[in-house]
Amino acid sequence: MKKSCTVCARELSAYFNSPVAYIVIVVYLLICGWFFSANLFFDQQATLRGFFNLAPLMFIFFAPAISMGLLAEEQRRGTVEILFTYPVTTTAVLGGKYAAALVLLSLAILLTFPYVVTISVLGHPDLGALFTGYFGLLLMGAVYLAIGLWASTMVKSQLSAFILGFLVSFSLFMLDKFQAWVPRPFNRLVGFLSIENHFKAMSRGVVDTRDLVYYGSMILFFLAWSLYLVQRRKWRG
Repeated sequence: MKKSCTVCARELSAYFNSPVAYIVIVVYLLICGWFFSANLFFDQQATLRGFFNLAPLMFIFFAPAISMGLLAEEQRRGTVEILFTYPVTTTAVLGGKYAAALVLLSLAILLTFPYVVTISVLGHPDLGALFTGYFGLLLMGAVYLAIGLWASTMVKSQLSAFILGFLVSFSLFMLDKFQAWVPRPFNRLVGFLSIENHFKAMSRGVVDTRDLVYYGSMILFFLAWSLYLVQRRKWRG
């Protein structure tokens, strides 16, 4: 655990010593702020519904941008082998890197919390549904970051990692759009695999065990796959 925290701190330092963290957070807040303001001033609605509707699509871009360099750049430079010769397990390295990306994404989400304060002053929102929606945002972002970490272990280019992470994330996002066209035996499976379906329920204040199982399973699946890929390279090396 201590070694994972060390890797996490190192990775966070790398984020904030480069423009990546600042660009991602500022662009994320600008887009969120625009849609929140549009709902508030143009539609005269003190609600976060527009923000929650937009978030799944935004994360498809921002999560791969955060995670694309976790391992891809070190593989390109050939420094990943040096990293894994340190007295630290592969699990600790990947866990620390993933945790750093999750901290950065959580910070971006947390910085939108003034929206909650604003609509609480102007209206009478269901705070339970709002907090559940934010919890759903965090879980959904965690899935996208796990996909991004996996993509970063697959390729040696940050751009390629971004594209691969984006394509897989976009596919999961689009699944429910094709659910009606899928033959009945596979209809439920497609609906269950759709990441947006699970977030929609949580954004309405509904916490279902199936949603938690889905998010937990997807995170573990992509993290385990990433671990397998890195371990396989170590065995071959």
